[in-house]
Amino acid sequence: MKISHTCYYPSPIGTIKIDSDNIGITSILFLDYEPKIINNNECCTYIKNCITQLEEYFKGTRKTFSIKLHISDTPFREKVWKELLKIPYGRTCSYYDIANSINNKNAVRAVGGANHHNKISIIIPCHRVIGKDGSLTGYGGGLWRKKWLLEHEQKYK
Repeated sequence: MKISHTCYYPSPIGTIKIDSDNIGITSILFLDYEPKIINNNECCTYIKNCITQLEEYFKGTRKTFSIKLHISDTPFREKVWKELLKIPYGRTCSYYDIANSINNKNAVRAVGGANHHNKISIIIPCHRVIGKDGSLTGYGGGLWRKKWLLEHEQKYK
């Protein structure tokens, strides 16, 4: 039987909704609204661990995560997300770089699409992927958050 949990984390750049099931974290998404009810008293172990590590990340003391994830999507998207996990803290790369690293240099747009569908913000660091020309390009949480996260990581690099 699949068990689902949802809790919220009030980060420095907005409320984050964290979902998990009985296998691991399934999503970490920024909200552009405040939820009506925030009851984090019954967060499961996966979410409690995730919140602790996010707090450390925002304090600048955590550079890597050891959170149990449960991602399930197309094989291509999962391949891209696994590649994103290799981008070091405080560094960036381009969509083209990711396409090359998965041995598919013609898949730049598809890599962008996979980034767009990433439901595990920060942990799977799609914010570290920028345009080939160095420009900040789309981010599901908003470009201002992408900019903030990149500047935050530069500060604590």
